[in-house]
Amino acid sequence: MERTDLQRLSKDELIELVIQLQRPDKTSRNSSKPPSTDKKEKRENSRPGGAKPGHEPHNRRLADNPDDFRDHRPTHCELCGGSVSPDADMELIGEYDEIEIPPVKPYVVRHRRFACRCAHCGAGIKAPAPAVATATPFGPRIHALAIYLKGFQALSYERLRFMFRDAFGLIVSEGALMNMFIRSHAGFKIEADKAKAVLREARVVASDETGVRIEGTNSYHWVFHCKDAVVHQPDYSRAARVVEEMMNGHTPNVWISDRYSAQQKHGAAHQTCLAHLARDTAFALEHGSDDVPLRFKLWFGKAFDLARDIASFAASTIASKKRALEQQLADILEELVAGHATLEVIAKALLSLHAALLREFDMFEKRVRAIARQDKRVRLIMPARATTKRRRPTPVS
Repeated sequence: MERTDLQRLSKDELIELVIQLQRPDKTSRNSSKPPSTDKKEKRENSRPGGAKPGHEPHNRRLADNPDDFRDHRPTHCELCGGSVSPDADMELIGEYDEIEIPPVKPYVVRHRRFACRCAHCGAGIKAPAPAVATATPFGPRIHALAIYLKGFQALSYERLRFMFRDAFGLIVSEGALMNMFIRSHAGFKIEADKAKAVLREARVVASDETGVRIEGTNSYHWVFHCKDAVVHQPDYSRAARVVEEMMNGHTPNVWISDRYSAQQKHGAAHQTCLAHLARDTAFALEHGSDDVPLRFKLWFGKAFDLARDIASFAASTIASKKRALEQQLADILEELVAGHATLEVIAKALLSLHAALLREFDMFEKRVRAIARQDKRVRLIMPARATTKRRRPTPVS
């Protein structure tokens, strides 16, 4: 933006521009952004990569079962030029591995089907058709390799097709690749149903979701994790409906997730994911001006230490550490609110606004239903009035 462009901006536009420039950047360390979006910092006096001078080399370990041996024996003396007899005593002074991948090409079996005439009655006889006559010509190893490269190495259909052509000399169309994955659905569904069955009996379930592209559409990749199973579920929606369909009526004792609304009220108790909160704390620590983020960071460190070593502690020790963490957290929050009087004012204002919005909504709904009682066309599209009362916010004393 040039100076003349800035001069044409209004005062409010200049203020907004300054606020945007002062807004701290979010990275993968303090937000949900992937590491690939992080900007590389320029390091002064940076050294090149690789081994440093004086570094002790690490040689590759010899293979346990080499496929071939090639012996190298001296044939003449380097001092006098005399020849060395093939039967001379030799001492092994070194071994070195040369590793190569042998040429890989498709192994093709041509199935030939014959027919003939019966020598006794003259009837035509045909050999039974082999399975490959009515099925795919590609074997199970090709299916497995395609699934691995697509699922674990994230190759696109085009790159996967080129890989088969360039590495193996095998021509496979993208349609054939798609059919391979479709044929594998049945086998994967068996294991997926087993994982879902374990998840629907778990006492503790953790869940998260992230945006992905599916067939050119913005979609979501949901992950559900318990002690003995992990279930990945792609869906076009980010709504709570995905969780409800996955859990199929099961309510675990504890549901672990971030604070996204669709992740709430799926367990008897809810545990906010500490990793998400620690990430928010890192953002506040980098760009804050007081010591509250640092105190939260130290508190999270103690909580993570307890979670890591909890299996080795006695029940009394766990209870003691839990009480200490709860007290420390209460002290931080109490000082935070006490030291910032505006937080109490904001909380009261938000609750008052919430109550006002509920009153306005009730009045609007009554007006619409009054019209619906007089107009049949409106009455047909109005849902039945809920019998449960809407919960009112608790006022701040």
